[in-house]
Amino acid sequence: MTFYADFTLPFIIGALALFAIIALKYISWLKELPKQDLLLIAKGLFTYRTITATWEVVRESLLHKRIFKVSPMLGYMHMSLAFGWFLLIAVGWIETVAYLGFEWVPLQGHVFFKYFVPLNGIEGHKPVFDFVMDALLLFVLSGVGLAWFKRMRSRALGMKRTTKHILFDRIALSALWFIFPARLVAESITCAIYGGGSFLTGGIGTLLAKGTSIETLQLLYEPVWWFYSCALGTFFIAMPFSRYMHIFTEIPLIFLRHYHLHPEATEKSYDNFEVQACSRCGICIDPCQLQEQLGIHDVQSVYFLRDRRYNMLQQKIANNCLMCGRCEQVCPVGINLNTLRLNSRISMRNIPNEGRYNYLRGLDRSKGNGKVGYFAGCMTMLTPNTLTAMQRIFDAAREEVWWADKDGGVCCGRPLKLSGEADSAQKMIDYNKSLFLKHNISTLVTSCPICLKVFRGEYNLEGIEVLHHSEYILRLMKQGRLRVKYSSEKLFTYHDPCELGRGSKIYDQPRAVIETIGTLLEPAHNRQNALCCGSSVANTAINDSQQLKIAKSVAEELDATGATTVVTACPLCKRAIARGSAKQVIDLSEVVAGNLR
Repeated sequence: MTFYADFTLPFIIGALALFAIIALKYISWLKELPKQDLLLIAKGLFTYRTITATWEVVRESLLHKRIFKVSPMLGYMHMSLAFGWFLLIAVGWIETVAYLGFEWVPLQGHVFFKYFVPLNGIEGHKPVFDFVMDALLLFVLSGVGLAWFKRMRSRALGMKRTTKHILFDRIALSALWFIFPARLVAESITCAIYGGGSFLTGGIGTLLAKGTSIETLQLLYEPVWWFYSCALGTFFIAMPFSRYMHIFTEIPLIFLRHYHLHPEATEKSYDNFEVQACSRCGICIDPCQLQEQLGIHDVQSVYFLRDRRYNMLQQKIANNCLMCGRCEQVCPVGINLNTLRLNSRISMRNIPNEGRYNYLRGLDRSKGNGKVGYFAGCMTMLTPNTLTAMQRIFDAAREEVWWADKDGGVCCGRPLKLSGEADSAQKMIDYNKSLFLKHNISTLVTSCPICLKVFRGEYNLEGIEVLHHSEYILRLMKQGRLRVKYSSEKLFTYHDPCELGRGSKIYDQPRAVIETIGTLLEPAHNRQNALCCGSSVANTAINDSQQLKIAKSVAEELDATGATTVVTACPLCKRAIARGSAKQVIDLSEVVAGNLR
């Protein structure tokens, strides 16, 4: 059997280059993984985790279930290209076996099988395979058509904006758009000359044979196969340097994630898998309030990951992010966008200095002796009504409290950490942790979701339960220690703070508390999709007027519910939304304290 023709050279060169580059990338990334990560891979390799990872690969890398949730049409486009191409390859191999048996056939023999069938004198065609392969080719072509359409009318596929591409993206994208139309033309001309094919290639081939002379078809025959091969070769060579590297990075990332590897505040080689798994699909762009409200279009996660991948990340891109998690919530690959942005900031801005914050040693302004500790946090101290409301709630429940910072204390450290000052933040963390342990508390309550996030994630407070005040208040109510007055005429709407909702997965407890007092009206964006107030301590780039513009847009949505009172459970959100709202804006604790029996 003959399975070589000169036109296959672009494909062969491209495929070999692709496999070589990917192998080198895999080896370098895995080689640099910490020993503990390699042990996690070894432990998980032959367990059920490999099975669940495989299923996620099918579900997300081929079928694109998460993208279907964003837009069915967009999901179909991605699925038809990914799953359709996969099936073309898989069924093509089976077709080769059906014709030749289990004879060894080189890679190009499978890819260009329709060309090599007449070359090897095979005259008997298999209609079933012709039909299936034509159906699959049409399936993929429908996705290509939608991809063309999306570049012109993205809103029709559920996207307001699409991604701005770099040179290699454009090269790879252009090649990809021509691969399958070129295959259609090449196989149709082959069918016109030698017969075979089904409703698609056979049908077009019949039309060509009737309307075109055999001499013309013979003249076009080799060039169109050359074009198909060149399109494949170009795509393969450009792929490792373009957005399409995600095809070969997302799959191992899924397995590593199932083996419990994850990014950390300090950059490590695992981050390469996450950074290059980004397909630059652009789904993360629309949820970003910086572009929606402020017209900032070059700092979104897709561009942050692109710049980091190509080692051209600048602080103005790394720092201009609310880190609210709205983009991370919709990312179809599940990339830990906030963690990657955080460790980029730390690598760019951290200033180690062992002498800083030495004045904290021995400082203790706390008061009280209760087993329940209360940490107000910086922003709660700046919203004293919340502090007063918590005092009334503690008194009503007859709870003896140890006040960590009622007369002044030390920041939890998270704002500094979010700005990249990891060493300075650690000084504060060490101080507060030693203070909590010194006073032997069993429960730590805070009204600040920012504090809650860092207490639970980075303090390692073994033996100390950490609760947000919404969780603590609901517990008191269920225990019968706190009783409130209910009236259905009291109309509330609730704003989910980013750090409390998406950051700590606390959605139901605040709502349960509100519904014991009055009627809750939900805004258009809530829970996982809630809007950021705009005053995030994570953004060090936008100014006060820009923060206010975002706050007003959020307040307008909350006011539109018809509620008389806007409730939130974050002191920072309370201050921000109150600047833009025409309604009363109060903390959850104030709602409870104002309706105590």
